[in-house]
Amino acid sequence: MKFTIKKEILLDSLIKVSKAISTKNLIPVLGGIKFELKKKRLTLTASDNDITIQTIIENLDEEDFKIVNEGSIIIQGKYILDIVRKMQSDYINIEVIDELKILIYTENSEFNLNGISESEYPNVGLEESKKKIDISAGILKSIVNQTAFATSNEESKPVLTGINFNIVGDVLECNSTDSYRLARKVVKLDKESEDNYNIVIPSHNLLEFVKILGDDDENVELHIFNNKILFKNGNLKFESRLINGTYPNTSNLLPDDSILIINTNLNDFYNMIDRVSILTSDKEKNIVTLETQGNILILKSSSVEIGRVEEKMLIQKNNEEDIKISFSAKYMMDALKSFSTESVDLHFVGEIKPILIKSSEDETLTQLVLPIRTY
Repeated sequence: MKFTIKKEILLDSLIKVSKAISTKNLIPVLGGIKFELKKKRLTLTASDNDITIQTIIENLDEEDFKIVNEGSIIIQGKYILDIVRKMQSDYINIEVIDELKILIYTENSEFNLNGISESEYPNVGLEESKKKIDISAGILKSIVNQTAFATSNEESKPVLTGINFNIVGDVLECNSTDSYRLARKVVKLDKESEDNYNIVIPSHNLLEFVKILGDDDENVELHIFNNKILFKNGNLKFESRLINGTYPNTSNLLPDDSILIINTNLNDFYNMIDRVSILTSDKEKNIVTLETQGNILILKSSSVEIGRVEEKMLIQKNNEEDIKISFSAKYMMDALKSFSTESVDLHFVGEIKPILIKSSEDETLTQLVLPIRTY
């Protein structure tokens, strides 16, 4: 194998696939990136058995990508990424000598690496389904960014560490919960899905995928199988395992009606919680209490060891009801951060019932935060 390639093109692909390089190194070959050069295309593949990422470099001018000999080799991922990143040249030459010796060189630099035979690399199919589902990159990014934070970190409840994708017809409903809060995003697909799907994708894997996704208006294909999902975006393929288990029915957590709805400026409310939570003693729960008196919202927190704080702001209400309720400042702020609107509506059902956060400017998103008893 021997070729010359423009540095920025190779580096871009290496950064993408390196997200899947195994750091545990239980299987040494999974610490490498598979380089496969044939039919005028360079395919880079990396996998840690949890996710697999593949990119294809092709259809470039000979000036940017010149092939001398085809072939395949596994190159240690950490080193090839560092080498390419730090080489001071617009073009990089890569050559395999004596089957397992790799020469990476420019006019002024030369690196010799030991390679691994491609025969040792696990079989990575990355097959596509005949029943693909299309979604825009921008919508997929917003789904992940607006729901992933609410997933659980507890491996004792593996199904809650993922985001639930529920597809029926042309509606995609995504839920995440850690039992104390719930994030829900509902989007309409351009085309009806032939089959219904109810799957759970590890949130960590989805967060990694959206980091390397292309422009918001680009198309992403979803290919769903029994135990895995493949995302395809142009020359990028990203495969993730699915989490086994039945996702809880979160619909019954969402109250149908409310005794009070408060409308408030999102940034003002967020900053108010941020200030009031400074004096909370338990940084995990950081409990604050919200109280309404007419059109005034009062937010307060106190700690025996530290002191107390109270802030007020004007709000709009849908009726004369008043409420007093306590909640985790962190969970409420996480929920508010997921909105990109000017204002939010807080729906209250009772002092020990969940708080619903919505916005009339974005009806696709719903957040729910459970209250905390303070007595």
